[in-house]
Amino acid sequence: MIPLVEPGPALEPERITRYSRQLMLPGFGEDAQRRLAAARVLVIGAGGLGSAIVPILAGSGIGTIGVADDDVVELSNLHRQLSHGTGDIGRAKVDSLADTVRAIDPARELIVHRERLTSQNLPAIVEGYDLIVDGSDNFPTRYLANDAAELAGKPLVWGSILRFHGQVGVAWREHGPTFRDLFPSPPPADETLSCELGGVLPSLCTAIGSLMATEVVKLIVGIGEPLLGRVVFYDALTARTREIAYAADDMRAPVTELIDYEQFCGVRSEPAADDAATTSAAELLQWMREHRPVRLIDVREPHEARARRIAGGQLLPLGRLDAGEIPEGSSDEPIVIYCERDPRSRRAVRTLIERGFRVTYLAGGIQAFVAVGGDVVGDAVPDDASRNPARMEHVTS
Repeated sequence: MIPLVEPGPALEPERITRYSRQLMLPGFGEDAQRRLAAARVLVIGAGGLGSAIVPILAGSGIGTIGVADDDVVELSNLHRQLSHGTGDIGRAKVDSLADTVRAIDPARELIVHRERLTSQNLPAIVEGYDLIVDGSDNFPTRYLANDAAELAGKPLVWGSILRFHGQVGVAWREHGPTFRDLFPSPPPADETLSCELGGVLPSLCTAIGSLMATEVVKLIVGIGEPLLGRVVFYDALTARTREIAYAADDMRAPVTELIDYEQFCGVRSEPAADDAATTSAAELLQWMREHRPVRLIDVREPHEARARRIAGGQLLPLGRLDAGEIPEGSSDEPIVIYCERDPRSRRAVRTLIERGFRVTYLAGGIQAFVAVGGDVVGDAVPDDASRNPARMEHVTS
């Protein structure tokens, strides 16, 4: 494999000492370390995978690391996103990750891109890097990253995790197949789980993140056999891996431009189930103050509701709703669905509208409600809470 990056300047004595255990590797040496020092790597996502990948890249000696993410650290992140700590809750994940890198090696340059990546802004960002790493947690971003890398002619290391399973691959159109050759089209949006919906084993983040970081080093230095045309699947429960080989699809149309990836992946709902079916946190708070007769339905899991919830609602987890259960009471009554942010409530809205309910979802979920000053409770939810819905007019702010 031809090295991706030309060597940088000679290493200073302190750098030689720092990387001494790496420099002695067969086929590595100072030349390889200088390539790492000259490399510029963009990591998409500062969550479970990103917070595992970036510290490894920094420790390995990657000269410039860019991190793109628009999210903030939450308490529920900390069990798996090990570069963030309790003191980082509420901070931008990219800022927290920057502090982690500085603690490892102050000489590493870390560029923060605190923004949501789109077809409009990603091409300009990608231009400044040699290689892209996709550690995102959603299909629109995965296809966006793949297509942007293909258009730029740059390699993409990608990975994904969910529950007890993970997968890793390398996409580089000039040297082999891409993510689109393996997955020509995204799965139906309603059948797609995220870590928020399906959960994830914490150690899976570091396991898959380590494999991804290794592929980055191999490509930059030109050692070993990268995962081009191969994808590795890891099952944490059985401690087994399997490899699937795949080839470029000669019949696939080449990527010529970036598109609307939310629409492509079916994430953007039709107006009847999205824009027209939205209640803002400010609106909900006002309705509560005016004692309007609106019903609240929480589609999260019981343990989430026990931690905090908006008082006076019905607990109906999304899984039970998908299985056919419906809210109690008349379908003519206005209903506001909520979850932690709003991915699950969007899905619930579409389902209930199809069943004839008048329903909206709380934009931004309970997080947005708290942000505008709404009160929540955190005592235990009674076992029969899901069978005894309470009217929201009984709640005051």
